[in-house]
Amino acid sequence: MQVSEQETASRQAAQQLEAFLGRRQEQIAQQWADAALFRTVFTASRDEAVDAAKAVVDALAAVAASGRLEDITAPGFTPVREQLARMAASRTRAGFAPARIADEVADLREPVTGLLRGEQADLSDACLQESLLSLTVLMGTLRLVVMETALSTGEELIARQRQQLLEVATPVINLWEGIVAVPLIGTLDSARSQVVMESLLEAIVSERARYAILDITGVPTVDSLVAQHLMKTVAAARLMGAECIVSGIRPAIAQTIVHLGIDLGTIVTRTSLADALAYALGRQAGDAAPRTPVGVTRR
Repeated sequence: MQVSEQETASRQAAQQLEAFLGRRQEQIAQQWADAALFRTVFTASRDEAVDAAKAVVDALAAVAASGRLEDITAPGFTPVREQLARMAASRTRAGFAPARIADEVADLREPVTGLLRGEQADLSDACLQESLLSLTVLMGTLRLVVMETALSTGEELIARQRQQLLEVATPVINLWEGIVAVPLIGTLDSARSQVVMESLLEAIVSERARYAILDITGVPTVDSLVAQHLMKTVAAARLMGAECIVSGIRPAIAQTIVHLGIDLGTIVTRTSLADALAYALGRQAGDAAPRTPVGVTRR
């Protein structure tokens, strides 16, 4: 019986909290608009911050109405998840850790608690404490939702930055008409090799290149995995109609390739980028030279 009474009291407190949030939406939003979490994100105008705060208050009221105060997956949070993600992303880009963002969410509870105490001052201590407990739980859940979106946004930001760094670290250079080159520096792992392949193939199409040079002068070591990535890239370039040349084969790398038993016999290799360019230019000149018809002797 005691449990049933407690559940009934909790449901009533959640319903009262829903009604309170609906009545005090404007006042809560006005106070939240000046809080760091809203003020530093919605900088175009204060009205924008107020509208964003109202949307969050409405979401909290919907969660309270459902009685799922501790559920971060409650449907009431759905309409504002994108907005919360935007807020979390803005604070993350500003250099704030998820813990700091969580503290800013926690700061939102104080003005709401003040309004709730003032409105329910005439109620019994037990009723007031039940309402405050429901509010604390609900605001704690909001904090978890923002933390979840902040962590997710942070991971997406890191992944996006890593992708951008990979692209910057693997530029495709147009050396000559019909000749492109990719100077590789650092370790060539699976993720980076995929970027190299995609960037090179796009350059072959856009530049209408017939020759592509992969310069590995800046690659510290070549093992079987690196060799496999290079061979896949060469094969993909051939499918696009371009001949691929690997340059930067230093003596130490040549010995390593031999010791590993890696067969690069089908790949054109050159010691330096200059040698590779000279080879490509020579091939282009040969391709451009007029051909003598079969059976005709050139004088």
